[in-house]
Amino acid sequence: MPELENAKKFINSYNKIDAQLRDLYGFKPSQPFTDVVRRCAEKNTVVRKYENDLADYARLRNAIVHQSTDGKIIAVPCDEVVEKIQRIETLLCTPPTIAETLREKKIVSIEAEISLKQTVLLITRTGYSNLPVYRGKRMIGIVNNRRIICALGAVIQQGEDAERWLSETSVSEILSDADLFTYYKYLGKHNTLQDILRAFEENKKLLAVAVSENGRPGERIVNFVTPADLVEISKMMEDYN
Repeated sequence: MPELENAKKFINSYNKIDAQLRDLYGFKPSQPFTDVVRRCAEKNTVVRKYENDLADYARLRNAIVHQSTDGKIIAVPCDEVVEKIQRIETLLCTPPTIAETLREKKIVSIEAEISLKQTVLLITRTGYSNLPVYRGKRMIGIVNNRRIICALGAVIQQGEDAERWLSETSVSEILSDADLFTYYKYLGKHNTLQDILRAFEENKKLLAVAVSENGRPGERIVNFVTPADLVEISKMMEDYN
């Protein structure tokens, strides 16, 4: 019967969503699904978007699994509801990854011993404000407008010759590990679009997500995701099937 098929599909997706949320965020089996959803909405953009739907689905699930006194199913989900919960299941259980959805951008990088004057000219010419810095094949940091201006300001404040300092100081001399982990987040190609959104939600100071093969510091950067990309990423998740 079509009604029974819809009920089976609904319960199957519901159970997968339930298991995935408990596994991702460490909720106990005894915690009610609606409580899990409410708590996950604070951490997960997909759950937050569909929080009310998932709460409704919990009530529908209870109506489906609890039969009437004569053994008949007392509630059956319509096609639209089944399609929607299956979509939510896909977004939560097999979310789109960076590798399969985002085109790699052109990344302008520089060598560690290049002078700051050359670096500033490169930023001016290309318009790129986040430049990975390499020593050989290893990335040792990321330089940006903010870091250069901050260092330059200190030099001017001390009464030093700014032109000379820019010409004689290599970019590697002003790199800051604190800046690197405050303003950037490393992710790998296997990470998901949801991981990108979460990174920006968790750190309001984030300038960019730096994507490498495995998301490890030192690896070559293949993509930068900035706040300007978030609208497009949200649209990708909307359209993902």
